[in-house]
Amino acid sequence: MRRFGHDLDLAPDEAVEHACCHEADAFARWGRPAAPHRGRVGVRGLGCARRHARRFPWGDDDPTPSHANLGGARLGPAPVDAHPAGASPAGVLGLIGDVWEWTATTFTGYRGFEPFPYREYSEVFFGDEYRVLRGGSWATDPSACRATFRNWDYPIRRQIFSGFRCARDD
Repeated sequence: MRRFGHDLDLAPDEAVEHACCHEADAFARWGRPAAPHRGRVGVRGLGCARRHARRFPWGDDDPTPSHANLGGARLGPAPVDAHPAGASPAGVLGLIGDVWEWTATTFTGYRGFEPFPYREYSEVFFGDEYRVLRGGSWATDPSACRATFRNWDYPIRRQIFSGFRCARDD
């Protein structure tokens, strides 16, 4: 793999970075043939009903370096077990930080939508040509990474620290 102009060995315990939505979807279908999920299942942990919603997979505490790889300190994805305080109640790691993770969801409004951080950042880009990204990347400021935040881009793009992380239930 190549990162910032340097050749590096692949790290099997890190998220895949600089993959477009189509590549992430193809890998997911190859690894487990099934329909893609609509959105990131489990990003808020257990209790996704609005009355029990969490701000982050681990709860409502703001992210710290023990929770997630955010804010540019590492300059790339971290191993999946590097941030144990960020685990969801089900024990899922890496739901926030490392790479913006592609979803199959198109970027449109929904009931109760509220613009963040400002109206022109999102509403003018609503449309079927964009796909939703969730979770933030290693380069994202922690203030923009909460479970409900949706980023977006064209599904062909790779250069936005986007990609995917595979998960399995052992």
